[in-house]
Amino acid sequence: MKVLDLQCAQGHSFEGWFGSQGDYDAQRARGLVTCPVCNDSDIVKMLSAPRLNLGHGVAPVPSAAPASDAQSAGVTNPSASLDQTLPSLLPSDKQTLQQMQTAMLNMVRHVMANTEDVGPQFAEEARKIHYGEREERNIRGQATREETEALLEEGIDVIPLPVPENLKGSLQ
Repeated sequence: MKVLDLQCAQGHSFEGWFGSQGDYDAQRARGLVTCPVCNDSDIVKMLSAPRLNLGHGVAPVPSAAPASDAQSAGVTNPSASLDQTLPSLLPSDKQTLQQMQTAMLNMVRHVMANTEDVGPQFAEEARKIHYGEREERNIRGQATREETEALLEEGIDVIPLPVPENLKGSLQ
């Protein structure tokens, strides 16, 4: 089994497990190796050192993240890409970034599993629920920036949520 450190063109890092180098090459050539965060198929192998379990030694201690500007930083544009915002707010520790990516994916999966997809009628359906014309329930769908801003101005709570293409299908 080969475990490869991979990265997409957007900078998301993840692991891929393959039976051999040939399996990786064949799957990549067919476009089957994609980023679990953004579904990008432009993937490169990253340099990685082999890990040898020899049964002795001390596990490395992660360095403490410096107290950065993260406490004073704010996101002024909620629809801005997380890829543009997160690196400036988080330590550059690879493990921490991977944990954040995992948390984001888990949150999106939770939203997908616990909401009804109303598609492009999202703004209209959200208004009907808000004004009591429809039964209250958790919904998701697509809305333009203008529709989202109008809903917020009306006092209707909505949250723009980027959903990776590979999570828009049925959940396994």
